[in-house]
Amino acid sequence: MSAIDFTSFVDQLASASGDTILPFFRTSLAIENKKTGGFDPVTAADRAAEDAMRTLIRRAFPAHGILGEEYGTERGEAEYVWVLDPIDGTKSFISGMVAWGTLIGLMRFGEPVFGMMHQPFVRERFTGDGGAARYRGPAGDRDMRVRRCEQLSDAVLFTTSPLLMKEPDRAIFQKVENKVRLSRYGGDCYAYCMLAAGHIDLVIETEINPHDIVPLIPIIHGAGGIVTTWENGPAQNGGRIIAAGDKRVHEAALEMLKG
Repeated sequence: MSAIDFTSFVDQLASASGDTILPFFRTSLAIENKKTGGFDPVTAADRAAEDAMRTLIRRAFPAHGILGEEYGTERGEAEYVWVLDPIDGTKSFISGMVAWGTLIGLMRFGEPVFGMMHQPFVRERFTGDGGAARYRGPAGDRDMRVRRCEQLSDAVLFTTSPLLMKEPDRAIFQKVENKVRLSRYGGDCYAYCMLAAGHIDLVIETEINPHDIVPLIPIIHGAGGIVTTWENGPAQNGGRIIAAGDKRVHEAALEMLKG
């Protein structure tokens, strides 16, 4: 299957999920909590969108595996495995905010090879294959590139929320936060796409699952950025994640996170 086929099929998945999700957005919908001792919301929109994408994948590529947030893993040992997060940023979604998106990724032999973030309400799609990254939306179609940032003191840093971090990690994060020019909270998957588009310089998070990050890796790499764990290892298994547009800022922040 060629890269063109990948793009065309991922567009089908994005359209199907978007058509499923949008009727739920900014309506009174039931919210379930998946987490004991915390709050991890899920809605009918999450489940319906993932089910719609799984149906299309099974029909088009029955030998492929699927890893999704809501329904787990099928054929995880397959050569190709689709990685789905129907609504990354469900807390924003249920609050009526637009900082959420559908994440669709593809792994081959365990390595991320293609990814998309789709925000159907604002009609934006961010895609990447590790070699290039592209934006499509109301602002027009264009290639994406990260921006240069030589020093940590010049960097703009995002995280979804320090409150999601364990206390020791939060203390380490705050040391980096104290060094940057500007830090902002929120964004979920949108922050990573803004990094790829050259608007911010760093994203630092913890407690990340594979479905949260796998689809974003080819976008960031395709735009010329870097994404690793805090230990400077591969990011596709999740955990504590750092993404940067400039390797110099990545190295400087990584030294502080290691410490």
